[in-house]
Amino acid sequence: MYSNKFKPIKSINYCNRCCFPETMEGIKFDSLGICNACISSEDKMHINWADREAQLKKILEKAKLKSGNNYDCVLPISGGKDSFFQAHILTKKYNVKPLAVTFSHNWYSEIGVYNLQRCLQVFSLDHIQFTPSRNLVNNLAKKSLPTIGDSCWHCHAGVGAFPMQIATNFNIPLLIWGESISENDPRSTYGCPVFKFDKDYFSKVSSKVSPDNMIDYNISKKDIHSFKLPNDKQIKIKKVYGVHLGDYIFWDDERQTEFIKKEYGWKETDMEGTYKRYKSVECIMSGVHDFACYVKRGFGRTTWQASVDVRNGLLERKDAFNLIKKYDFEKPGALNYFLKITGLSEREFFSFLKKKKHKSIKNITLKIRSTKKKNDDFIPFYEKLINKHLVKSSYKKNKY
Repeated sequence: MYSNKFKPIKSINYCNRCCFPETMEGIKFDSLGICNACISSEDKMHINWADREAQLKKILEKAKLKSGNNYDCVLPISGGKDSFFQAHILTKKYNVKPLAVTFSHNWYSEIGVYNLQRCLQVFSLDHIQFTPSRNLVNNLAKKSLPTIGDSCWHCHAGVGAFPMQIATNFNIPLLIWGESISENDPRSTYGCPVFKFDKDYFSKVSSKVSPDNMIDYNISKKDIHSFKLPNDKQIKIKKVYGVHLGDYIFWDDERQTEFIKKEYGWKETDMEGTYKRYKSVECIMSGVHDFACYVKRGFGRTTWQASVDVRNGLLERKDAFNLIKKYDFEKPGALNYFLKITGLSEREFFSFLKKKKHKSIKNITLKIRSTKKKNDDFIPFYEKLINKHLVKSSYKKNKY
C-alpha cells in the first residue's frame, strides 16, 4: 500500500497508485484504493490493438466508398498535438480526404496560430473556421463561471456543435476525433466505456448546459444559435456519427508529440499550471480553466498529467506529488485578462467558484501562490497584432 504522506491536501483521499483525488468527477476506488483511471490503464494493455485498428480501417474504407466526390470525413482540429496527429493518421497512413473544421475560442496564442496554419500547410487540408465575436466570447465567459464553474462554456459547446453543423450541412456523415475519454478520465474506462459518441457527447462531457441556459440580458437567442447542435431528425437523415482514434489506435501523448515535433515542425511552449509544454498550447486561457478546477476540486492540470506519468512509469508517485504542489497551487497570469474582459472582480471570481466547491474541500482554505508571469503573455494573438498595428494618433471613432 502506498503512503499518502506526500499528498498535497491532507484531508483528501488520493488513489494509492497515481495522484487522482476523490474530488475528481466520476472517480471510484476499488478495495485496494486504486482508482478506475488506473484500472482503465491496465485494461488498455489487454486490448488487441491490431484488431481495433482493423476495425478503424473498415470504417474509413466504408466512408471513402460512400463519399463519392465529397470529403471522406470531417476532421475537427485546433492545431493542438492531438489534431495534428489525427491529420497525420488520416492523410498519410489511410489516404483519407478530410474537411478540416475549427471552432476558434477566440483566445488563440501566437504558437497556436502557427501550429494551426502549419497543420493546414503540411497536410494540404481544406479548412473552415468559425470564430465567435470578441464581445460574445466575453459575455459567455462571464456567464460560464457561475453556470458551470469554469471559464470556457463557449469552447466546450462550440467544439462539439460547429463540426456537427458542418457534417450535417455539407453531407459528410463521419467525424474523426482524437483522444478517447477512456484514456485519462475516470468517468469512462477502456474496460467499461460509458460515453459513446452521439450528438450530446460534448454536452455530457464538458459543456454541461444547453445554449438556451446561457441566454440573459447580454446574450440573445441569435447569439447562441451557432452553439446549437443539429436536431435529432437532421442527424438521423444525414446519418452523422463520430469516432475517436484513441479507441482504435494505442494512444501515447509523449510519443505522438515527439513524432509531430520532429516530422512536421509542431511547436510546444510554456504552459501555466503544469510542467508539461504540449497540452492546449493554442489557448491563452487554459491556465484559468485549470485553476478554476483547482479552486472547485483541489486539483489542476499537473495532477492529471503527473498521474499519467506515474501510470506510464515516467515518474515516482512522491515526485508527482511534489510537482503538483509546485504548479497546481499557482494563480495564473491569464486571470487578470479574464477579469478584464468579463468585468468581474477577483473576489467575484472566487465567490462563484466557492459555490461549486466539492464537499470534501468545502471548509478548507486552499493554498494559492501568485504567478511571476507578465500580463502581456496572456492576450490573444490577434488582439496583440491589432494593437501593434493600430496607429492611435490617426484612429478616430466613427461618429455614425
